[in-house]
Amino acid sequence: MKHYSAAISLIQRLDLLAVHRDVFKFDIYTITIAINCFCNLKRVDFGFSLLGKIIKLGYEPTVWTFNTLIRGLCSDGKLARAVRFFDQIVNKGFQPDLITYGTLINGLCKTGDTRTAILFLKDMEQVGSCKPDIVVYNTIIDSLCKDKNVNQASKIFSDMIRKGITPNVVTYNCMIHGVSSLGQWKEVKRLLSEMAGRNISPNAQTFNVLVDTLCKQGMLKEADEVLELMIQRGVEPDVVTYNTLMNGCCMLKKVDEARRVLELMTQRGVEPDVVTYSSLMNVYCMLKKVDEARRVLELMIQRGVEPNVVTFSALMNGYCMQGKVDKARRVLELMIQRGVEPDVVTFSALMNGYCMQGKVDEARRVLDLMASQGCQPNVFSYSILINGYTKSKRIEEALSCFRDIYQKGLIPNNVAYTTLMGGLCHVGRPLDALVFVDEMKAHGLTLDLVTCSTLLHGLCKSQHIDEALALFKMIECSGLHSNIVLYNILIDGLCKAGKVDSANKLYLSLPAKGLQPDIYSYTIVIHGFCKEGRLKEATELFKKIEENGCVPDNYTYNIILQGFLQNNETAKAVELVQVMVDGGFSGTACTKDLLVNLLSDDGLDNSIKKVLQKFLDYT
Repeated sequence: MKHYSAAISLIQRLDLLAVHRDVFKFDIYTITIAINCFCNLKRVDFGFSLLGKIIKLGYEPTVWTFNTLIRGLCSDGKLARAVRFFDQIVNKGFQPDLITYGTLINGLCKTGDTRTAILFLKDMEQVGSCKPDIVVYNTIIDSLCKDKNVNQASKIFSDMIRKGITPNVVTYNCMIHGVSSLGQWKEVKRLLSEMAGRNISPNAQTFNVLVDTLCKQGMLKEADEVLELMIQRGVEPDVVTYNTLMNGCCMLKKVDEARRVLELMTQRGVEPDVVTYSSLMNVYCMLKKVDEARRVLELMIQRGVEPNVVTFSALMNGYCMQGKVDKARRVLELMIQRGVEPDVVTFSALMNGYCMQGKVDEARRVLDLMASQGCQPNVFSYSILINGYTKSKRIEEALSCFRDIYQKGLIPNNVAYTTLMGGLCHVGRPLDALVFVDEMKAHGLTLDLVTCSTLLHGLCKSQHIDEALALFKMIECSGLHSNIVLYNILIDGLCKAGKVDSANKLYLSLPAKGLQPDIYSYTIVIHGFCKEGRLKEATELFKKIEENGCVPDNYTYNIILQGFLQNNETAKAVELVQVMVDGGFSGTACTKDLLVNLLSDDGLDNSIKKVLQKFLDYT
């Protein structure tokens, strides 16, 4: 039993007795127990105060005292301070033991600082007074494998064996996880073979690692085979194994396979848990079979498995995505009845459902409700509401909601900024949106492609080409790797602003920037040429489409056909119409109107009229 507060209270009472009656004398062990209690209560600062008391009383701190403080710092995530403290006490003559090093190395690896952990490992190897054991090596190998730094993990693995330390099943599990996550299945087989050669039997964790990796890589058949092998070897799959396989099925939306896993685990006497049922419900919701998900909820309750907040939130989100917000609300009421507290994800799902239906005021009420129930909205919650306001063109309320984020002590993220800027662009206020770029930078946020595309599209759509070009230049200077979508937006904006030559120049620069024009790139420039009556250039570019490994689509054909028709190139239009008929392409409304006007020309040759009429009838 871990009653740390009670232990500290007792020690404090003993301290009073020691002061007033001199009936009890503190020793180093009692004070170290108190330090341990404070560290477990996340009050390592009080622990260090007691270290001062130890020194004041004339005691010599023990290795246990120092190890307790280092563990407290590591548990608090204060790794830099733990390392500094280690250096200080070593410089004063303290001899660290295996627990000291192990605690530091474990803390560093958990926070992703494997490089520093390896330095401590080398220190242990070189000093000689405290040699690393299998646990220390396993900690570092595991961390490296999780970082997918398998080459270095393999080197340390080999060094360990060379130093006479025999790997155990945990070591091999770490290595198998690392190489399998990189798809190195031959190496997996080699490691399994090596395990057999050392008489180390794979355990449930070994097989679970393989099943998990195979599922994440979409290799369900192979994951099933591992499950069968596991049973053949006499290692009984546990609920983690089946849940991992279930999750793999759900990721691929293979609901029938997921049901089969549920039946199999039940047959083998493994009780499905809340994770099992929640995974199955989630895939039903993804497939828009929310009523089936509801039946799974009823089944789990019937079998005595209590749904948790994740279960209910998944079902609510499923209903909201189908526009059934009233049913989602009833699920919220049910979860509260069953004593499950809704979290920020639950409320946000309901808010999103209301916003999707245009009921932004209802969404606002949900935001207020969650705050009143002690569940603090996060940036994502506010972003949903901002999105709802902007889609309803209630921009001032969206701006007010955005300011609320700061008032609540939160920092808006890229999603919040992009949502607001997208709304401003949508109502024709891209210059107001542009102001937020500097604000984002001031808060340490980096412009991403989504934000840049949103702004660039808004500026181009409102014919603010100079500002769009300035933004584009800033994007290029920032080192952000622009994609073809970003270039297409600017090329389109230039064409619509009548700057076709500039658009064409930008299009021609794409290969040098390592980008391949897509069909939309070609169509934009062709459209620009056609609008200016530059049909020769439009035709030449049209011919290059297939030469460059692209395929014209229906929109491309219609754009150049409209160019021919609008510029009285009847012969070329008829020729292209025939190609479109043969290729199964149809005309758009604009193309049809132009063709109808052309057919009304009494001077048009009857043979041409037949071709055009056939095309109109076909479309």
